[in-house]
Amino acid sequence: MPNNANAAKADRQSQKRRLLNRSQHSSLRTLVKKFRTSLEATATEGAAPAVTLAEVSKRLDQAGAKRLIHPKKASRLKSRLAKAQNKQAAAAK
Repeated sequence: MPNNANAAKADRQSQKRRLLNRSQHSSLRTLVKKFRTSLEATATEGAAPAVTLAEVSKRLDQAGAKRLIHPKKASRLKSRLAKAQNKQAAAAK
């Protein structure tokens, strides 16, 4: 229990931020997962990917800029996703 009004307000603010951060982090992870599954589906069926690398890269850059995730983690994920896409494209040819 907070001992004064300032501590109570800080607690309320941190709970709001925590919920917002969890939601944004979850949606980011879902987007990355959708991209990976669409790559696999593209490899097997030859259909167009549901989520593009450009969309995922943009969201990862935004998350890194807002410090939702570390900027270097965003860069690392983008690199790995691009590498996976290039590998899948090379295998298709």
